[in-house]
Amino acid sequence: MVTATESRVRALRIETTPVDGIRSLLFFAEQRSPLLWMRRGEGFAGAGEALRLEFSGPTRFTDAAAAWAEVAGLAQVHDSVGLPGTGLVAFGTFGFADDSSATSVLIVPEIIVGRRGSHSWVTRVSAVDAADGSDASARADDPVATAFGDDYRVTFRPGELPPAAFMEAVASAVRHISASDARKVVLARDLVGTVPSGSDLRRVLAELALGYPDCWTFSVDGMLGSSPETLVRSEAGTVSARVLAGTAPRGRDAVTDENVAASLSRSQKDLAEHGFAVQSVLATLGPHTTRLQNSQPFTLQLPNLWHLATDVEGVLHDGSTSLDLVAAMHPTAAVAGTPTDAALTIIRELEPFDRGRYAGPVGWIDAHGDGEWAIALRCAQVDADDSVRAYAGCGIVADSVPAEELAESRIKFRPIVEVFA
Repeated sequence: MVTATESRVRALRIETTPVDGIRSLLFFAEQRSPLLWMRRGEGFAGAGEALRLEFSGPTRFTDAAAAWAEVAGLAQVHDSVGLPGTGLVAFGTFGFADDSSATSVLIVPEIIVGRRGSHSWVTRVSAVDAADGSDASARADDPVATAFGDDYRVTFRPGELPPAAFMEAVASAVRHISASDARKVVLARDLVGTVPSGSDLRRVLAELALGYPDCWTFSVDGMLGSSPETLVRSEAGTVSARVLAGTAPRGRDAVTDENVAASLSRSQKDLAEHGFAVQSVLATLGPHTTRLQNSQPFTLQLPNLWHLATDVEGVLHDGSTSLDLVAAMHPTAAVAGTPTDAALTIIRELEPFDRGRYAGPVGWIDAHGDGEWAIALRCAQVDADDSVRAYAGCGIVADSVPAEELAESRIKFRPIVEVFA
């Protein structure tokens, strides 16, 4: 359902111009409602809302794709930079489940500051009066960098699925797998807390970006985190994805760490879990692509754990936009399980909470339909009432052990919990 109907039909004027080098994008985001997409210091930060589109229900992705096509068709874009992420861009975050109460949104900021390689730019967005084509709103001010606010801490406590209940849910999922056609089920648990009123959320994002530079650090409408998993990236007719499934904690020293990675690469349990996720992506991208290829699984090193990873690349043949591909791919086996319908049925039975936007797509799309979308992992949702809810999930297969899955979930919580501590 699109709720921002009036805004949806208004044309936008977009002007992107180069600027001198931008050292840190985060200083240009808003303190309480930052818009950010960044990896290795590159990406963009937004401020204000020139346009907000809201969606819900099972057609949220296709509705968003149609609405965005309309917005892009009406836009007057003046882009003298011409890089991915310049011109008309919307930040997006989507609910995981079809029946989620969480609103899925596309947000076009009033101003965007971007950086890619040696290039930096500013994009300003204003409304256009349909009658005469003139600006219907004042030109956005120049971007202003502001210092971070005071430091603060958040104490998390168990949410709706505390540790003991999570282990019971894992055991139940294993029984379901043994008795049904489900081969993998991803179960999540939650932690909750309260952010001090007026807190500067950019502090959290700065810690995530510093600690996890090879992940996508994101913030859209209160959903923030650092995700290691690229759901889909499309650019100039090409498409790519990075699939993660199978996890092990980092070793305490170099020798132990190397042994952990080697064991993960040989683990039949983890390789099976990973294989389900890869096949899920290949099956959904296949109809849209030619020359679709995937790497062999490899171990991906993150500061707190190892993942099994596979890269997938192909050439689009049907003109799909990044949102079209998101609609086809979500939810992958990496965040739901396999087969999808069977896994989702078990998730609905065993998880006592609405995942909201956790494990949903988060990213951006431009006027051409190209964009980058990650899966919202290692993340938390901060709401207007200052409540914060963090999530972590584990892939459950036939030989999963509840205590081991609980330990894995604690490792996965670390990135988001520690930056609030």
